[in-house]
Amino acid sequence: MQNPGTATPERFPAQDRFAVGAQFIAGRPTKGTSGRTHTVVDPATGDDVLTYELAGPDDVDAAVAAAGAAFPGWAATTPGERSDALHRFAAVLADRAEEFARAESLQCGKPLKLTREFDVPGTIDNTAFFAGAARHLQGQSAGEYSGDHTSYVRREPIGVVGSVAPWNYPLQMAAWKILPAIAAGNTIVLKPAELTPLTSLLFAQAATDAGIPDGVINIITGTGREAGEHLVGHPDVVMTSFTGSTAVGKRVAEVATATVKRIHLELGGKAPFVVFDDADLEAAVHGAVAGSLINTGQDCTAATRAYVQRPLYEEFVARTAALMETVRLGDPFAPGTDLGPLISHAQRDRVAGFVERARAYARVVTGGEAPAGELESGAFYRPTLIADAAQDSEIVQAEIFGPVLVVLPFDSDDEGIRLANDTPYGLAASAWSRDVYRTGRATREIKAGCVWVNDHIPIISEMPHGGYKASGFGKDMSTYSFEEYTQIKHVMFDNTAIARKDWHRTIFGDR
Repeated sequence: MQNPGTATPERFPAQDRFAVGAQFIAGRPTKGTSGRTHTVVDPATGDDVLTYELAGPDDVDAAVAAAGAAFPGWAATTPGERSDALHRFAAVLADRAEEFARAESLQCGKPLKLTREFDVPGTIDNTAFFAGAARHLQGQSAGEYSGDHTSYVRREPIGVVGSVAPWNYPLQMAAWKILPAIAAGNTIVLKPAELTPLTSLLFAQAATDAGIPDGVINIITGTGREAGEHLVGHPDVVMTSFTGSTAVGKRVAEVATATVKRIHLELGGKAPFVVFDDADLEAAVHGAVAGSLINTGQDCTAATRAYVQRPLYEEFVARTAALMETVRLGDPFAPGTDLGPLISHAQRDRVAGFVERARAYARVVTGGEAPAGELESGAFYRPTLIADAAQDSEIVQAEIFGPVLVVLPFDSDDEGIRLANDTPYGLAASAWSRDVYRTGRATREIKAGCVWVNDHIPIISEMPHGGYKASGFGKDMSTYSFEEYTQIKHVMFDNTAIARKDWHRTIFGDR
């Protein structure tokens, strides 16, 4: 690389893996050919980590060609062979877990305890899950549905997938895009965010080291406007999967539909956190702080709007603020750190802008500032609690993507559920109550792809992830994701051996 940055080997043990370049095409690392470079920055310190050559359209073409060349052979492998390859892949990831955790913490600013205990184990588990799921591409049972024919359903891989992943969970998003696609027999070209390419590249290299054939997984690291749009609009890409903001998702859909390809979109969120008056208040307060601050709030399922029934409202606000004030900001690699920086100074300033504008119409209970002193050079922002905002205000309606929770009161259950649904988004939500009928109603009536009861955030490989409304459509994880990555084919056999069938008379001749 032109500039290996200033990260120490302790912080970045995999640095030598990027000596050749930050593209991974046909099983080999290579340099981008756009003629421009990008620098990965440690958001905790502002230090340069790695400068690399960005991908351009020629690199995208090469990656798509590599995926296209690998597709016939990979699609022809048996489910068992793909399963074995993915099991080997999971084992390689497990062996390199610490390397992945440190690279993810370095490029994202995540506390090391989060990457060690959430991002990396979740990715290994996801890989192991799809190793098993590869053997279970199910279709409707064969049968004589017309009486004269036997029908059955085939699931077939669709071809070359071109996916675009965001910067907030680069390792997990790479896995969510790549694993169901290749488990179903497809090949893929993934474009990670140029801010955070390190673990996506390490993921592809680990797959190659596990014996997954060259060209099955390809990584191109470039800008969304150049490399991303070229990938999404490429005529040889048959499907695109995008995770990111709703605004960019609309552009992805516009480009993709020009070539009539399949689209899967996982977009923004503004998750409601509904606390009924019989809830366990201590559990709700702890859940609200954890659910709103995970990944420094840069999570599309993070708790962002707490609706608290009026008898508990003031105590919830006071106790949540007090707990937020105990959260320790600091070096992501330090053992005592709870909360790392935002992804960049630009993102920190964007979050701060929302809070500053909210001061005109709401109460900032705690936080609402960047720390001074030794953390000043990083993109840190204190955990922030805002109360007494109006439902139609910007802080309630817009996706902030930072460590900010807004709390509003409600009176009746009807009002609480109505307010929970009153944004354009519908990705995730939670309901807090000891009453099974109240929570049951909430799970039915809140329009979101996931509704937790008395918890907020946990995800599991066996269950689907995806949204309603402006949060997009389609599912990641689980066997439901195969709906995105397989083509359904109906095969129908005549069982009669009759040359002139009765239905032919509707076209010619008489009975």
